[in-house]
Amino acid sequence: MKFRLLTLLLLCCGVAATAQNPYIVPEGATESASGISVNMPRSVVAVDLTVERTAVLCGPYARYAQKYLGVRAPLTDKTTWRIADARIALAGDAVYEAPAPASATSQVLSHASSDEAFAALQPDRTSMTILSLEDAARSAAEQIFALRRHRLELITGEAGEHVFGEGLKSALNEIDRLEQEYLELFLGKQVRTTAGYRYLVYPSADKKQYIFCRFSPAAGLLPENDLSGDMVVLQIEPSGNTSCSVEAGPKESSVVMCRVADPSTCTVIAGGQEYARAVLPLFEFGRTVRVALPRRK
Repeated sequence: MKFRLLTLLLLCCGVAATAQNPYIVPEGATESASGISVNMPRSVVAVDLTVERTAVLCGPYARYAQKYLGVRAPLTDKTTWRIADARIALAGDAVYEAPAPASATSQVLSHASSDEAFAALQPDRTSMTILSLEDAARSAAEQIFALRRHRLELITGEAGEHVFGEGLKSALNEIDRLEQEYLELFLGKQVRTTAGYRYLVYPSADKKQYIFCRFSPAAGLLPENDLSGDMVVLQIEPSGNTSCSVEAGPKESSVVMCRVADPSTCTVIAGGQEYARAVLPLFEFGRTVRVALPRRK
């Protein structure tokens, strides 16, 4: 009875020692003070992609930008996507937890400004007179040049010697805001947003490339079966270095089976471009070894 208890204690010590090493963990059935447990080491690779979306909105006076302002403006709306960043890591248990339900939100919209649309009340409308589109564009251009003249007069002091300090700063900020609203009517708006997405990849020993999604500059991230986008691939290159300094010799009888992970190079590639690279310990490309338990003195 005492021998069995001692053997159990040594087994627990051996399991605890190997658990401290992230590259080697017990494999199969193990017995401890809490009972028998079965451990099948497996690696789950988490790939996080950060995608940037740029939306260019054509201004209502875009066709008159070159005529009245001397610059060219986009004449059509356009949305483009790009992969801004990528990261590779081993997924922990927290990844599998169900997210909390989204809380209710409310948003107050303004008729004077919007991030993804033009003002419903255009700043160049100062009367009830209905102007043609070109006349309205000419009036808006005149307002832009007038604001620039007022800004220069404030800076040089020609507008009055009593405008200084915080009052001058507030006046210049308001002129900048109004000029921006007028310019947007010609040059349009550019709205840039970013969003993060996580993909889980479950490696297997017989496969080294995984298409987990696709990407299109015109549509962003797509499902892996959507052939309209380029493949986003996780490529795994095992190192073959699975040496273990604590591996038991052939004559050892008191052993515990452990799985040694392979430090594999993981790379995220999309459209022929590399976005992330990391070396991760993957058990699928490792091997099973016998680790000797401490001898009883």
